[in-house]
Amino acid sequence: MKKQSDAEAALMEKARAVLPGGGFGNLGFDFVISEGKAGHIWDASGNEYIDYLLGSGPMLIGHGHPDVLEAVEAQIPRGTTFFANNEHGILLAEEIVDAVACADKVRFLSSGSEATFYAMRAIRAHHKRDKILKFEGGFHGMNDYALMSMAPARPGNFPQATPDTPGIPQRVRDEMLIAPFNDTDTVVSIIREHKDELAGVIVEPFQRLIKPQPGFLEALREVTTECGIALVFDEVVTGFRLAYGGAQAYYGVVPDMCALGKVIGGGFPLSAIAGREEYMQHFDRAKVADDEYMTQIGTLSGNPVAAAAGLATLNVLKQPGAYEKIHANGQALMDGLTELFAKTGTPAKVVGEPPLFDVFFTNAEVRDYRTMISGDRERTLQFNRLIRSRGVFKGDSKFYISLAHTDEDIAFTLDAFSGALDEMLAPVE
Repeated sequence: MKKQSDAEAALMEKARAVLPGGGFGNLGFDFVISEGKAGHIWDASGNEYIDYLLGSGPMLIGHGHPDVLEAVEAQIPRGTTFFANNEHGILLAEEIVDAVACADKVRFLSSGSEATFYAMRAIRAHHKRDKILKFEGGFHGMNDYALMSMAPARPGNFPQATPDTPGIPQRVRDEMLIAPFNDTDTVVSIIREHKDELAGVIVEPFQRLIKPQPGFLEALREVTTECGIALVFDEVVTGFRLAYGGAQAYYGVVPDMCALGKVIGGGFPLSAIAGREEYMQHFDRAKVADDEYMTQIGTLSGNPVAAAAGLATLNVLKQPGAYEKIHANGQALMDGLTELFAKTGTPAKVVGEPPLFDVFFTNAEVRDYRTMISGDRERTLQFNRLIRSRGVFKGDSKFYISLAHTDEDIAFTLDAFSGALDEMLAPVE
């Protein structure tokens, strides 16, 4: 069992005094991370963990990669922000355009919430319609439009939206339509019924941990094209993770626009929207009428330090064998967990893709939000606690896999899985 030092306990006491809930709004653990290196982190008590949180995903090539550190250390003495064009930002935009199928142009921002917000605004501006369709359980950041039916405690009837937080105006709710992920017939029916009101559809092509069923993304592409509305992929998580060209390359379906984040900043605050010229032109005053021009200003947008870190990260990911290793690491863990559950007769499913997956304690096929929340949540949290006590760290959901995880890390993790499951299944005395 990991022990907490007096120094770390004192830090947490200070956190509870000055931060709502004692934290930054992310993880709820009594836990302070002090260091990260490659695929490992250390807490303020000196305990070491294999890290499968990876900062909630940005550290795809691991913490403190020497190429990223070199790029950042070279830029910092030259200036940390300019509120103007800089070389690294321009070169990163060029790399994104080359890599991402839907990208004719790129506009930088600082967070995924901004990226999805501006993507939705752009398609509204282009089509001159207000409504957007999103999917129940789909996460698109913290803007008001995204926080509709993201995690409803009592899912409602489709396509009615349910706010996930107080403080959102009622009229925002009225502008969002909700559909079930992986239910092609239902979503196609909703889109066709509301096509004259809809600007477009926003979707995580890989929704949280749920793979698209065969033909689902293709059907979205077909019906949005048929109805003359936009298809937006939220690739803040999947961009440059599942493949170098993101989920649109991995699944072979190209949207009109996408939101990017996490990996492209190399551990620094950076996001982007990328899309076809007809949508991106709304950010260019010279290309559209005054009433179609969208102002977008951000103090740190295209920050040179973040862009340098992102470029260095992408250069590492372009090296031969990088994605093969990430997928092999994840597949080894997924296969090991599946084998353990089968051997012990534990009702559980390993859900996701090798670079990003999790465990659901259920016998049901997990294919949408409602089947996802039908699992035994308390068992999942217990499993997370038990592997953490054995030196394996993750958030409440998701194993993020990195290029930096070694064969020894994978073997250690599988041993932790086995020990945790044995303890879970041991009879209570």
